[in-house]
Amino acid sequence: MLVSAKEMLNKAKAGKYAVGQFNINNLEWTKAILQTAQECNSPVILGVSEGAGKYMCGYTTIVGMVNGMINELGITVPVALHLDHGSYEGAKKCIEAGFSSVMFDGSHYPIEENIAKTKELVAICDELGLSLEAEVGSIGGEEDGVVGAGECADPEECKMVADLGITMLAAGIGNIHGKYPANWAGLSFETLAAIQELTGTMPLVLHGGTGIPADMIKKAISLGVSKINVNTECQLAFQEATRAYIEAGKDKEGKGFDPRKLLAPGVEAIKATVKEKMELFGSVNKA
Repeated sequence: MLVSAKEMLNKAKAGKYAVGQFNINNLEWTKAILQTAQECNSPVILGVSEGAGKYMCGYTTIVGMVNGMINELGITVPVALHLDHGSYEGAKKCIEAGFSSVMFDGSHYPIEENIAKTKELVAICDELGLSLEAEVGSIGGEEDGVVGAGECADPEECKMVADLGITMLAAGIGNIHGKYPANWAGLSFETLAAIQELTGTMPLVLHGGTGIPADMIKKAISLGVSKINVNTECQLAFQEATRAYIEAGKDKEGKGFDPRKLLAPGVEAIKATVKEKMELFGSVNKA
């Protein structure tokens, strides 16, 4: 059964650890992440971008797949199904489809419009018992066409949005999507500390978790980050393992092409990546 992310993130904030959000793109990725979460006894958030939602035949299909896996695999750890970087319309569609959590990314709107739209979604999510993530200050890089320059959020604007009653807040602190360039300046802990001071017990979200050094991850958690998003690292691990399998000629063994064998090395690579991140985030045995 899917749950809101609220309780797991409040526990993480109080316990000084973070829950991982791992984006899913197909059945194999979803299964790998759920099985690893169960093995690690860790709460987990399955992230779905709008692009991935279209690829997987729509949000209703995804809800059915995830609920089916939770039942068939005997998953007992808390699992939230979360829209990642959703539009206002996308958030409403996911709510209707049965997602237990949504993100409305209004960071590209003027702050007044971001607040107005977020406020409307707060009312809907509160009524249905769903968790809601909002964003202030865009995240750098590109994800499914959502482009951000990676600017740092205004702490005062963060407080304005947090005070609307959202569950969690994503605030730009110099983080970016995708691989970090060699000249990346690092996270702005000064900005993060100022946001934490003004938002209090609000769980904060760190997007772009791939490639951030472990010491920065741990410091961010100490300053209120309770949810960390990982996508690119899983993509790269899956890509490398699959390519190695094909280059070794193993996809040609047997009587014919077997997609289950082709995808198996990538699935194992994702499991290893997710486990490593859960250990780094401190969420192991926190279910």
